[in-house]
Amino acid sequence: MRKEYIPIKFPLDESTHDCVVEWWYFNGHLKDEANNEYSFMDCLFKVDVKKVKIPFLSKIPLKTSYFSHSLITDAKKKKFYHHIAPFSIVSNDSFSKPLLYINYLNPEIRNGYDNCAIERINESDYHIKNEDIDLILTSTKEPLFEGDTGYLDLGSKTTYYYSLTNLKTSGRIKINDEWINVTGKSWMDHQWADTSYSKDRWDWFSIQLDNDTEMVCFIYDDGNIKTYLADISYADGRQEHCENVKIIPSKKCWISPKSKAAYPLVWKIKLPEKNIELNLKAKVENQEMLFGSINYFEGPLKVEGLFNGEKATGVGFMELVGYPSEYSNVKYVGDEIMKTANRFILMAKKKTFGKF
Repeated sequence: MRKEYIPIKFPLDESTHDCVVEWWYFNGHLKDEANNEYSFMDCLFKVDVKKVKIPFLSKIPLKTSYFSHSLITDAKKKKFYHHIAPFSIVSNDSFSKPLLYINYLNPEIRNGYDNCAIERINESDYHIKNEDIDLILTSTKEPLFEGDTGYLDLGSKTTYYYSLTNLKTSGRIKINDEWINVTGKSWMDHQWADTSYSKDRWDWFSIQLDNDTEMVCFIYDDGNIKTYLADISYADGRQEHCENVKIIPSKKCWISPKSKAAYPLVWKIKLPEKNIELNLKAKVENQEMLFGSINYFEGPLKVEGLFNGEKATGVGFMELVGYPSEYSNVKYVGDEIMKTANRFILMAKKKTFGKF
């Protein structure tokens, strides 16, 4: 049975919900003092273990489990550094404050551990922190509610979904144990639903144009129904929802040597009624994330084309989920879960795991 629609309210709905799956997701485009380009993604997931239908999570003796995925891309060196924590430990005081507050750790960290955080620290500023990033994000626009209301009917399921599309960003990132001061612009998604996404497929794009207009576009395929959607946040604060959107992949693909999945690297997005035609190209080819039998491509984009008939340039992020893969849960357990356990044991021996 679907829950009755209740309008999203802030700051209450920035926090956690009683649902099957929920995530707080950030991506961003950054530059250091030498003008070198970097990108990042950071996401904390919360799931109902018995209902989410992710096989290896179903064995966990908990009702609710958390896990986190993050990455940093060095555009100049074409290198991709990623971190997947299959289990994240959330502190007892998380979600206890009037504003969004999540304090957690990932116990498989290589050298000791760091407290991680997703928190709103005042009316417009957010702080996100993990092992490799420590950033302050300042929201410069009102939230964008996907589908006008932030409540989407995807045919077989419904979901709540809003975005903060223009977050002025400063702080630091860590690559090869070296902290680098950076500035730039970020994006935030918060989504929650009473459904499982483990067998669904989507092609999702966040776009930030240089004219301070942002777009989110996606195709969502539940196996029976395909939903096409685009939402626009204009520079003057206006917002617009469009369903007449064409999202077209090219034949140029990157084939993962691990999963054998073939991910399209070049896309075209058209909104004929708005005279919008954008070309999207992945900045780095190898950006695959593997989480058990779930595989996806997550990485930065170069954007150029026409917006309202005028030349436009910008950046974006692409997430491609549900592409056929030969990677299995058994392989994942061998590659990741045991590695996590060994790291945890090593930390315990070194007595580096302090009180949380």
